[in-house]
Amino acid sequence: MITDPPAFLRRLFDRAVEVADPMRSLAQHLPPRPAGRVVVVGAGKASARMAEAVEAAWGPCDGLVLTRYGYGRPCQGIEIVEAAHPVPDAAGQAATARMLELLEGLGEGDFVLALISGGASALLVAPSHDVTLAEKQAVNAALLASGAPIDRMNTVRKHLSRVKGGQLAAAAYPARMLTLMISDVPGDDPAFIGSGPTVGDATTPADAMAILTRWQIAVPGSVQAALQNGSSVVPPGDPRLSRVTNRIYAAPVQSLNAAAAIAAEAGCEVRLLGDALEGEAREVAAAQAQEALRIKAALRPGDAPVLLLSGGELTVTRRGDGIGGPNAEYALALAIALNAAPGIHAIACDTDGVDGAAEVAGAVISPETLARAQAAALDPAAALARNDAHTFFAGIGGQVVTGPTLTNVNDFRAILIAP
Repeated sequence: MITDPPAFLRRLFDRAVEVADPMRSLAQHLPPRPAGRVVVVGAGKASARMAEAVEAAWGPCDGLVLTRYGYGRPCQGIEIVEAAHPVPDAAGQAATARMLELLEGLGEGDFVLALISGGASALLVAPSHDVTLAEKQAVNAALLASGAPIDRMNTVRKHLSRVKGGQLAAAAYPARMLTLMISDVPGDDPAFIGSGPTVGDATTPADAMAILTRWQIAVPGSVQAALQNGSSVVPPGDPRLSRVTNRIYAAPVQSLNAAAAIAAEAGCEVRLLGDALEGEAREVAAAQAQEALRIKAALRPGDAPVLLLSGGELTVTRRGDGIGGPNAEYALALAIALNAAPGIHAIACDTDGVDGAAEVAGAVISPETLARAQAAALDPAAALARNDAHTFFAGIGGQVVTGPTLTNVNDFRAILIAP
């Protein structure tokens, strides 16, 4: 019997994060240290931890890795630079320029190890044409608020960049390059992990403009001009990509499977709803609430508890001025849809420890969530309407706060249904 459902769900989430820790998993995917010059570059919320794991295996290395503020790690030779995420800043722009300079002049006998994880799209900043940093920041913020799926956002980011969409790899040519990636994108397409800085891309600037139109994102004239004048995104098959090997070594399904194993040992019947779910957080929550209620109605005394697991990347279309994120909004919408149904608990967290722009991983809910809100004079429906889920859960003690997890395999959602 699971006597403390919230603690049990938190244990599942912690295990999902643990198995994606680069210090536990990266070394086995490294080749022996190559002879000659080795340069390590990278970007993402897990990249500093990845660099730390590389030096634990290879010893001190030359290089530069860019990560989110607060996500730095001590390294022996690799320089770690912290910058802003999810909206880029000048520190990221300056570090990206230095990273590109570091790759200039490399020869066929040199070796580049690239470490890419989620967050690299915002951290690697090199605006194309005459686009300014401020304009790039505005476009990025508008994309984040639009509700557009991550692959569409990254398409726009690529065509407004001099480093994404294979361009980092092109800068290192003719050196050999191995890119190790932690996937945080539905479907694990390497072209969209961190906007694929070492992966060729077949999309066009016209595709990027169509996305801006589809999601009604107004952009300054310089951005329109940049897209009309073409981009330097590297197409698949370009000779400059011929010496690159891209390898995903950690992905969401591994973390979900690790959590599932613990749940099965505890006597749960585990049902995996998918590791690549997308969609509006509140809409996915409503659908999963209906599934949970259907399962609950069919359970009989003595039946095993049922655990619904899912991953992927949900989105939020900003309608209000609250403080929220996809996981907290999902949890709030789920609590409303479940309407205090007995025996159903849930957790929804981002494995990087940051849900939206808040330093909160996500939230837990229980049959008592709505009663606690009433006692705290909080209106769940009003909080949902203004995208204020983090404030809501802070008011009832439902937040999950982890601090930097130093990895990122996207969302983790678990619904526990007791008979």
